[in-house]
Amino acid sequence: MRRTLWGVPVMAAALALGGSALAAEPKDIRAALDQAVPGLLAGAKVPSVSIAEIEDGKVALTAAYGEQSPGVRATPATLYNIASLTKPITAEVVLRLAARKTVSLDAPMADYWTDPDIANDDRRQLLTPRLALSHQTGFPNWRGQGKPLAFQFTPGTSYGYSGEGYQYVARYVEKKTGQDFESLAQAVLFKPAGMNDTASGHKSWFDGRVAVPTDASGKALEPGYATTYNAADLIYTTAGDYARFITSVMRDQDLTTSLAADRRHIQVSQRTEMCAGAKAATCPAEAGFGLGWQVLEFNGETVMMHTGRDEGVATFAWYSPTTRKGAVFLTNSDNGFQLVLPVFEALGASPTFLAYLRGQS
Repeated sequence: MRRTLWGVPVMAAALALGGSALAAEPKDIRAALDQAVPGLLAGAKVPSVSIAEIEDGKVALTAAYGEQSPGVRATPATLYNIASLTKPITAEVVLRLAARKTVSLDAPMADYWTDPDIANDDRRQLLTPRLALSHQTGFPNWRGQGKPLAFQFTPGTSYGYSGEGYQYVARYVEKKTGQDFESLAQAVLFKPAGMNDTASGHKSWFDGRVAVPTDASGKALEPGYATTYNAADLIYTTAGDYARFITSVMRDQDLTTSLAADRRHIQVSQRTEMCAGAKAATCPAEAGFGLGWQVLEFNGETVMMHTGRDEGVATFAWYSPTTRKGAVFLTNSDNGFQLVLPVFEALGASPTFLAYLRGQS
């Protein structure tokens, strides 16, 4: 499982692959995608892409191009490993449980769960769900094969992207509620949001629907599946289902006003590290991590985003609570991010957000 790349690796080659043909704001977006995306896939050696567009807080378009596996056409029903796009889902489940007062964002997780590896470290008492969801636990991204979990810094004193932190809060929720996390996710999020094609692990209904991951040369890789709920990775879903998730988030469904504000609030700033050097020219006024999402504050527009990357997988989702627009982008290729700019241009992302993405390449 790779670290999610916050500096989005949108290569300059993406523009040469046909971005200008899509950037003219065509009247018929689907027709423009139909015409351009097959060529983009071929040029980047990406087997398939599934796209969903959100307009005015509603799913406006779903489309799929290419092949989910050799000889099998991708459709809007194709399931993708969404990699770290799993994290906003996990965060939303925790937020909705907090709205029900089942958990508290600021309660010490040590009251119900302590990983045995840190049982003798007093800093475990500082860990809370809020710190886990905003990547302030002090844990590494992953502990490494055969290595114990250990703090890299004192919780709450810095930012450090961590899948371990998300796993930790999920285990805490399970211990406190006595229920497995996926059952909680189904009850408080998937069913209310209409996410009928979303699950962790391998389900029988996955058969014949999974997009096979591929490396940069186009070689097929073995799909990975979680054996128990992985709070940071390996959820399978469709672009349409993830877009329904986003529209539910945009409505602040089943949240209190204060929790919805917490989700959008930058809990820890990343602007200094994100905007060093030449990147400063296109950087937002403020940037950092909220609860489950990276938050970009441009002048007059807020953008919430997250990316995902595993071996043979590249995914991206964003939405703006200001404009009520958004998009979901799922691919089964190491080269998938090469398509981000031309596709997001076609779907009408704001010029300031697009300039930021170009500046991060």
